[in-house]
Amino acid sequence: MKKVLFATGNEAKVKRFKDKLLNKGIDLLSLKDLDISLSVEESGTSAVENALIKARAYHDVSNMPVMAMDDSLYLEKVPDELQPGLYVRRVNGKSLSDEEMIEHYSNLVKNYGVDGKIIARWVYGLAIINGKKEETYTWSKTNFWLVDTSSSVVNPGYPLNSISKNIKLNKYFSEMTQIDQENVQEQEDDVIEFIAKNV
Repeated sequence: MKKVLFATGNEAKVKRFKDKLLNKGIDLLSLKDLDISLSVEESGTSAVENALIKARAYHDVSNMPVMAMDDSLYLEKVPDELQPGLYVRRVNGKSLSDEEMIEHYSNLVKNYGVDGKIIARWVYGLAIINGKKEETYTWSKTNFWLVDTSSSVVNPGYPLNSISKNIKLNKYFSEMTQIDQENVQEQEDDVIEFIAKNV
């Protein structure tokens, strides 16, 4: 079975891909599994650039195939200076806890949303380094609102799922079932195929 290191400290992100990659014969390892900890300055100007920076740093220390991911968030009708962009968890230089993120983004919706919601868009970047080969992939999700009222169901590591609703189902992401995800094609099969092909 192939082994690949996922360069993230977010265990929820590892869980997001682990089972799907196991079905492809890939064992996704976390930083915790290998007891690796680095401080990497993410100085890129896009999610995919930051993913590459992380992948290179962790590849250098692990000497094994590495994947890294970053994301950016854009909110309709929110002023440019308040757009999260690449700094979804970092606000005014501070790294927010899950609870603080829910509060911060709920307040943005209250201030700039219409009827308690804002159309939002995630842009993701993924980088894989396998030996000397570097591959990148980017995709986005635009089928959701951020809302000003939180679900009681919180996904640790993915706090914004508690204030994000799928537009088609009008349902919180944190409350979606496997069938819901299949119905709205939240499986990210294209991402899994990209990873499987390049590790």
